[in-house]
Amino acid sequence: MTAHVVRQQLRTLVREVKKRAYVPYSKRPEAVVLLLADGNWIPGVRVESASFSLTIPPLLNAWTTAIALDRCDVVAVAFSGTVDASVRAFIEGLELTFDMWEDWLVADSRMLPSVREPLSPFCSGRFADPAQGVLAARRIAERAWAPHSRFPVGCLLQFEDGRCIPGVNVEHPDWTRTLCAERNALGTALSYGVPGTSWRALFLSCVKDVQGTPCGACRQLLAEHCPSLTVWMDRGGANPPEVSVVESLLPGFFVLQ
Repeated sequence: MTAHVVRQQLRTLVREVKKRAYVPYSKRPEAVVLLLADGNWIPGVRVESASFSLTIPPLLNAWTTAIALDRCDVVAVAFSGTVDASVRAFIEGLELTFDMWEDWLVADSRMLPSVREPLSPFCSGRFADPAQGVLAARRIAERAWAPHSRFPVGCLLQFEDGRCIPGVNVEHPDWTRTLCAERNALGTALSYGVPGTSWRALFLSCVKDVQGTPCGACRQLLAEHCPSLTVWMDRGGANPPEVSVVESLLPGFFVLQ
């Protein structure tokens, strides 16, 4: 399909995806759509935090979703706004080769697929017990992109209907652009239109640290969206997982009224 047609289709999609952005503070929604080699696509929206520096930009959101879903075959990216200096720095840090235009990136305009359906991020989460959920998170951690820390983390965010969304930590040479597994899953959920009111549990595995718990940044974001969320944490081997609730992990979390 011609680059012009694909670009127009992606522009239409990104306008729709932008409506899912979580921007209660700036009131300025932003979104991206990643086009994959088979024509499926991945949405990403801006997710703001009461702690402003923890805001997740749409490209970081969508890229980490792609990694968690084991899909690195991105051939084009459409933006709801313009490709600015921060986007260029993010792409260059990943050493990806894209032609950069005003509102999209393209790897090779001669080989763009027809735009198909959104890639589903959902997997079954009907576990017989929490230990099975933690074991599944441990397997998901194998997808983590952690070349700098070599500290893989995986999680599954479970919804009321039994479905789950995976998350892994995804590092960047500029560590301010690194995203943890928990915020990866959170950003994916919001990008696909699943609000915190539908979240039931989080299964977490820090493979190399049997005492691992969510970091402060993840606790803050999770608390803003679902303070009552149950968190099951891997304790390694045959040990039973430890359980807590987000609001207990971060008592007195920061909110803006």
